[in-house]
Amino acid sequence: MDRIAQIPPGILLATFLGLTAIIALRYVMISGLFYWLLWGRPRDRVRAIKLMRGQPKAGTVRREIGWSLLSSFIYAAPAAVVIELWKLGGTAVYTDLDAYPLWWIPVSVFVYLFLQDTYFYWTHRAMHHPKLFRAMHRVHHESRPPTPWAAFSFHPYESAVGAIFPPLMALFIPIHVGAVLFILTLMTLAAVFNHSGWEIFPKWWLRALPGRHLITAAHHDLHHKNPNVNYGLYFRFWDKLMGTDVMESEYEFLQPRPAPVYGENPP
Repeated sequence: MDRIAQIPPGILLATFLGLTAIIALRYVMISGLFYWLLWGRPRDRVRAIKLMRGQPKAGTVRREIGWSLLSSFIYAAPAAVVIELWKLGGTAVYTDLDAYPLWWIPVSVFVYLFLQDTYFYWTHRAMHHPKLFRAMHRVHHESRPPTPWAAFSFHPYESAVGAIFPPLMALFIPIHVGAVLFILTLMTLAAVFNHSGWEIFPKWWLRALPGRHLITAAHHDLHHKNPNVNYGLYFRFWDKLMGTDVMESEYEFLQPRPAPVYGENPP
């Protein structure tokens, strides 16, 4: 808290606004590109597998963009504090490659991703409790079918829950600044890919070792069909351990299905 008090408010505000612009721009560029590639071209030109029948409802994309841009502000707030703390030497983020063994860079990336995945699994699962679902998570499930624009389409409460943990790790777990940039980019790409409404990876890859342990659009799309399964973010580890991992037999999930229709009560 003492170091936070040392941060000039004007500098913190400038960092917050600049970071918000970066997050929003990155979201618009990546989501916009994949929306055009998957939804904006004739279907016979798309080399991917459509996961739900039908097109997004009128206004869905505008709603997804609106929520996502709001989320950009929320994501930027704790990150801006950590950036300013880093300038004061108050974080575990380092720039000197000699500070830790080189092997720690890829290991630290995995540690961060696994811990974030663990945090996401349990908070995501908690948000499917009926009371929390209505207050926090229903907004995200209104995307039927989801599009790449749904990557950050969350209620502010849910965005706040997701925004806190990655910057918090940076206070305690050493990580190179280059690894941080890699993880931030990967986070956006994974969010866009998993909500794209299309499976971009080939069937052989899904059946191979990576596809059996990593989450792709086909896996997460089943969560939008059955909200009681497939809660993970990057890995299927916790879903498998807790018995919530589901993949339809004989890869029937690779055939388009009707978009689910939820009633007034949460699923």
